Amino acid sequence: MQAMSERPNGWWISPAIPTIANCALAALWIFSALGGWGEAAFCGEDEGHDPSCAAGFDDAVRVSAPVAVIAAALAVTAWTVPAVRRRPYRLDVLLAVAAFTWVIAEGVLFVGGYQAKA
Repeated sequence: MQAMSERPNGWWISPAIPTIANCALAALWIFSALGGWGEAAFCGEDEGHDPSCAAGFDDAVRVSAPVAVIAAALAVTAWTVPAVRRRPYRLDVLLAVAAFTWVIAEGVLFVGGYQAKA
């Protein structure tokens, strides 16, 4: 016996897809902000490393960190709160909002890195 989806339009997308997207975006933010990818991309490496650019990129990380925390909290809430997890529409919406929030956090890093480079 198969349970019917609560989605009104009949479309069904596995929640694994937005969950994987959230995990991939989180990993990208972590590697870019904390792992040195962003600083190396915008400020150079080894002899070409610009310390003033690195300070500017650190500011961008500080600005994007609260946005990343919100995105992580939304994704975790989607799976831990039974009222959300048991309702497919709510789960879809919360995971989509979390993914868009990760994109915003990445955008802040990119714009901040671009400004630090200039």
